[in-house]
Amino acid sequence: MIAVAVKNISKTYDKVSALKSISFEASKGEIFGIIGPDGAGKTTLFRILTTLLLADSGEATVDGFNVVNDYKAIRQRIGYMPGKFSLYEDLSVEENLEFFATLFHTTVQENYHLIEEIYKQIEPFKKRRAGKLSGGMKQKLALSCALIHKPSVLFLDEPTTGVDPVSRKEFWEMLSNLKTQGITILVSTPYMDEASLCDRITFIHQGKFLDVDTPRNMIAKYPSKLLAVSASRMYPLLLDLRANPQVLSSFTFGDNHHVTLAATYSVEELAAYLRLKNHEDVLIQPIEPTIEDCFMQITTTADE
Repeated sequence: MIAVAVKNISKTYDKVSALKSISFEASKGEIFGIIGPDGAGKTTLFRILTTLLLADSGEATVDGFNVVNDYKAIRQRIGYMPGKFSLYEDLSVEENLEFFATLFHTTVQENYHLIEEIYKQIEPFKKRRAGKLSGGMKQKLALSCALIHKPSVLFLDEPTTGVDPVSRKEFWEMLSNLKTQGITILVSTPYMDEASLCDRITFIHQGKFLDVDTPRNMIAKYPSKLLAVSASRMYPLLLDLRANPQVLSSFTFGDNHHVTLAATYSVEELAAYLRLKNHEDVLIQPIEPTIEDCFMQITTTADE
């Protein structure tokens, strides 16, 4: 069953195209990840799907309801957690949750089973004002408020930005549990490592979807043999790699440069070239690509 269907959605602000003919479908009970940097169009897309913004063209449905004609029905069926903390900071944890339950004509007790695993982690602080919570606690409260009316589709716009690694891990464990309850989750993130936790992902770049597939298939489609190249002088090494016309791509990843070569150019030839450039201690190893490598490859190709 299709929970979210988008067909040729476009949106322009003045002369800037935020979305360019976006089309995709998300199935019921699926975690669908939208991966891309700030400014790529993720928030604009979420605002359109949550009926907060009108598209210039195209159409979209959420739970079978049109985002323009049936916006009232959609607002009753979805949960939305924007990137910026948007709850009432002068209300307590408990008061925020009760307020959002009342908005949707329900009670905390009626749907407590949906949020129990999340809320019990912040319940000891239920009398504390929301503005005094840590980043991870704010995140858990915002998710609890988005779930308290038992939505069928949950929209999470960069929910882990600025949150510590432990809280990020806990958050994704919560999403996996919510998925088992049949809730469809659309989540946007700039963190490539979170992509592998989704059922399917898409890369968004300058307002366009570049591909839609499972994380495993994305990696399997990586078109070139990938090498990790390192030496004692890393920055000059990067410059020399990029000066070589047989090097198709070279990007810095931690302690290595990730490099792809032309099909007719061997590792031995690359090593000889780098030694001529005075990189006597160069180390070259074949490695498996990551989602981030896939993103760099596909966006670079799109820009050419």
